[in-house]
Amino acid sequence: MARTRSVALEGTRGHLVEVEVDISPGLPTVTVVGLPDASLGEARARCRAAVTNSRRTWPDRKVTIGLSPASLPKFGSHYDLGIAIAVLAAASEVPRAMLHDTMFLGELALDGMLRGVPGVLPSALAAVDAGCRRIVVPEVNAPEAELVGEIEVFAARSLRHVVAVLRDEPVPDDPPVPPMVDSLSASWCEQDRLTLLDMRDVVGQDAGRISVTVAAAGGHHVFLHGPPGVGKTMLAERMPGLLPDLDRREAMEVMAVHSVAGILPVDSPLVRRPPFLDPHHTASKPAVIGGGGRVVRPGAMSLAHRGVLFLDEAPEFNRDVMEALRQPLESGRVMIARAARTAEYPARFQLVLAANPCPCGRDGTSSSDLCTCSSTVKRRYRDKLSAPVLDRIDVHRTVESMSVRQLHESVDDKVDSAALASRVELARQRQGERYSGTPWRTNAEVPGAELRGRWPMHGEADALVDKALARSRVSPRAADRVVRLAWTVADLRGVSRPGSAEARAALQLRLDEPIDGPLLEVIA
Repeated sequence: MARTRSVALEGTRGHLVEVEVDISPGLPTVTVVGLPDASLGEARARCRAAVTNSRRTWPDRKVTIGLSPASLPKFGSHYDLGIAIAVLAAASEVPRAMLHDTMFLGELALDGMLRGVPGVLPSALAAVDAGCRRIVVPEVNAPEAELVGEIEVFAARSLRHVVAVLRDEPVPDDPPVPPMVDSLSASWCEQDRLTLLDMRDVVGQDAGRISVTVAAAGGHHVFLHGPPGVGKTMLAERMPGLLPDLDRREAMEVMAVHSVAGILPVDSPLVRRPPFLDPHHTASKPAVIGGGGRVVRPGAMSLAHRGVLFLDEAPEFNRDVMEALRQPLESGRVMIARAARTAEYPARFQLVLAANPCPCGRDGTSSSDLCTCSSTVKRRYRDKLSAPVLDRIDVHRTVESMSVRQLHESVDDKVDSAALASRVELARQRQGERYSGTPWRTNAEVPGAELRGRWPMHGEADALVDKALARSRVSPRAADRVVRLAWTVADLRGVSRPGSAEARAALQLRLDEPIDGPLLEVIA
C-alpha cells in the first residue's frame, strides 16, 4: 500500500483527502472507491496512460484506489497526480518517505504532462491547515500557490518531472504546458475598461455623484432610477474607481473565489483592485447566483465579493434572480444546496441597481405624454423589484434629466475620481480604526444593534431617525441602514460621532430627498 494527499473543495473551503492505493494479486483491474464523480472515475484511464507514456510500469495486478474520507463526495480531475504517484509508490517505483507531508494536485494528460486545475489557492491554504510542508502543482498554477507563502511550492511540468525529483534523478526537459482559461468568465472580471473612467465625465448629477461616493465610503448598496440616458450607468461604472485597494485578507478571499471559478489570471494572480461585474439582464440564475449540476461553481454574486455587482436594467432580470439577492445582501454569503453536496461562497459585494421608470423610459419625464406604457404594464414592470429587496438597499436616488445648459457646461471644475477616492479612503481608515478587533470592516456590515449599543449617535440624531420610524417613512430594517449611512457621512466629514446634520443627510439619501447641507461637502 501507499498513500498520498490531495484536497476536496466545498465552496472555497478545502478538506484533506487521503489517496490510498492497494496492489494485490488478482486480475489486472483498477477500482476507484470513495464517492468519485464521472471525471474522477475516468482518472483510471488517464493515470494508466500517463504512467505508461512516462516510461514507468503500471501494475499488472488488481489496483484498488480509495479516497478517504469515503463519505465526502469527490469532484474534478485534480486528483490525477496524487493517484498516479500513489500507484507508483505502491509499486516501489518512487520512495514513500517523501509523500506523507506533501500534497499533490494536477490533471494528467495522456502523455504524462500536467495541466492546470482550478482551486489551487484554497487547496494550498487547506494544505497549510493540514500540516503539509510542500505542495506539488502544475507549473501554470505555481504563482497562485505561492501567494499563500507558508508552504513550499514545487512547480511540475509532467509526471516524469515529479518522479525524477522524488527519485533524485535528472529532471527531464519537458516543454511548458499552456494554461486553459475560461475566456468568457475572465471577461466578466476585466477591469481595463474601468481604468480610464473618471467621475469628472459625469456632467451635472451632483446628487447622483454624492450618492455613489457615500456608498463607496461605507460599503452601501445603491438604487439609481430615472429615464434612459441620464447617467445611471456612468455613475455605476465609476464607482469602483472610488474604492480603495484590497488589503491582503480581502485579496485572498477574492482570489480564492476566482481560483475555484478558474478565472484567476495565470501571469498575475495577485488581485489588488475590487472586482466589478455587470452581467447582462439575460444572464441565467446559476450564472448570477452560482450553481450547476454536480460541480457547483460560483456565480456573479460571489465573483463580485469585496467589489461591485452592477445590475443594469434591473427589472428586466428574471424575478427569481432578483429575489435571490435577499440573503446575500444580509449575510454576505451564498449557500448553494444540491442533492449531492452543499457549497458556500462569500458574497460581500456592493450592489448597484439601475432601472427606468417604465419599459419605454418616458414615464415621469418631460416627455411623459409620449409614454406608450399602460398602467398595468408600468405596475408589472415596477413590481419586478419587490419591496423586501428594495428595503435592503441603503441609498435610493432618482437621476433626473438635465437641461441643455447643464449638458453644455464645462466639467473642468468638477472633482475627479482621484480626489473623491482619497476622501473615501480616509473614511474607510476611520472605520477600520473604529471596528478594529471586530469581524466588521465597513459601516454597512455592522448590525444596527451593535451600532446603537457600542457606537451610539448623538441624542438629536437618534430622535430624527425615531421620528421617521414612527411616521412609517422607514421600516425598522431601513432605520438601521439610516444609522449606518449617518456614520458614513460622519466619517467623510471627519466628525467623531453623527449628529442631527449627519442623520438628516442619511435620511435624504435613504428617502431620495433633495440633497443639501453637509452632503454637498462630499463633492465640493
